[in-house]
Amino acid sequence: MKIAIIGAGNLGGALGRSWAKAGHTILFGVRDPNGGKTRPPLAEIGTAAASMVVPDAVRNGDVIVLCTPWDAAADVINAMGDVRGKIIIDCTNPLFLNAEGSLSLSLGSSTSGAEEIQRLATGARVAKAFNTYGWENFADANYPGYGDIKPVMFYCSDDDEAKEVVDKLAKDLGFEPVDTGGLGMARSLEPLALLWIRLAVRRGRNPNFVWGMLKR
Repeated sequence: MKIAIIGAGNLGGALGRSWAKAGHTILFGVRDPNGGKTRPPLAEIGTAAASMVVPDAVRNGDVIVLCTPWDAAADVINAMGDVRGKIIIDCTNPLFLNAEGSLSLSLGSSTSGAEEIQRLATGARVAKAFNTYGWENFADANYPGYGDIKPVMFYCSDDDEAKEVVDKLAKDLGFEPVDTGGLGMARSLEPLALLWIRLAVRRGRNPNFVWGMLKR
């Protein structure tokens, strides 16, 4: 696939490197391909990656992966241009910093970040995925010593084809994909991301942990 990754920070860079290793072509959509504060890891990936302005990446990509901070999402979607029929995988989380320094969600219960992305991206087919861990686990999803148990990647969407694409891309990264239902399930997946973040920073822990699923 040609994967248009919008945002080239830690998350976008980790996903791009890992998907390129799996044989995909990566198109980093950034504000300024010739400069800017965030640089895509083009030298690391090699000929399987390119950097271009956001609308060009969206137009040329088979799938769009949104990896921007939440507060930039609306402007970025507006910059994408026509996204009718496009699959957008929303990796964002609507986080904000409380006055005392703790993180909370700015949306929840009655809506979610993914549902707001769907509302803004007219005609697109939105899926929620790759939001419940830190970028470190997308750079390397391997947890040896646990037999056949793989890290779980929960996802949701109202569109069956979008689900199929997420399922494949999750497996390419080494995850066990789990379909949780329609896009409204993002109201559960985004709080799950907040739980992961809080556990990752609590009492000196680190980001090297994931969710797993045991089945009979």
